[in-house]
Amino acid sequence: MITMRRLRLTAVAVLTTVAMAACGDAGEGTSAAPSPTAKGPKVVAASTWEAGFARAAGATDITVIVPPGVQHASDYDPKPSDLAKVAEADVVLYAAFEGFAGKLKEAAGSGAKLIEVSLDNSPGTVKAEVSRLGGEFGTAEAARAWTAAFDTEYAALKEKVTGATKGTAPVIVSQAFVAWAADLAGARPAGVYGPQPPTAGQIAGLAAKKPRLVLDNSAMPGGDALADVGAERVVIDNFPGRELDLIAMYRSNADALAAALD
Repeated sequence: MITMRRLRLTAVAVLTTVAMAACGDAGEGTSAAPSPTAKGPKVVAASTWEAGFARAAGATDITVIVPPGVQHASDYDPKPSDLAKVAEADVVLYAAFEGFAGKLKEAAGSGAKLIEVSLDNSPGTVKAEVSRLGGEFGTAEAARAWTAAFDTEYAALKEKVTGATKGTAPVIVSQAFVAWAADLAGARPAGVYGPQPPTAGQIAGLAAKKPRLVLDNSAMPGGDALADVGAERVVIDNFPGRELDLIAMYRSNADALAAALD
């Protein structure tokens, strides 16, 4: 479980901190140094999406490569300073669809463990991945606690959104990567589009479904092409924010869906 490597890195971190204190320089890092009581490995995540899974699984020392809020995060081109972070990691999390995954793998050649994460916010997938990562990190207990809290919160959010439907499941069409969010409204997408821009024929087919809602993806918006479909557009976030809180992301999406259905 990366024990000796972790000890070496901890020793280096302590010496560096002492040296900086002696010089009176606190540094300008993008994240605070891990606390002495931090548990789990030092994780570098390609984006806040993987980082959210890692935090849910119990990791406390997490660095993110792609800055929060970047559209088309999968096309991000890491800078040399980004890749330098990878060399210090115990674990590197990435997704297969991320174009820069190969660069992360090369940068991790110093010994970091590479873990590919299945990025899908369907509840079953999220819980399975969080549990798997908890096992990898040695934080299985924290992962189980998060999963229990998630089950309770998701049930409450789904009740809130389905309540706004007033008993009639809405017809929904969705961008492919946010189709999971239709479940919060007690529905399955009647049609999906993307990730490529929909063609005229596809738009006509989606319009024929007579949807009440169009779910758009905030990371790769394409819902403007469906503006003439005559449905309410709801922008769904797949990526948690800077706080790396997956449950807060679900809560925000549920609020947006409930408001659109009200």
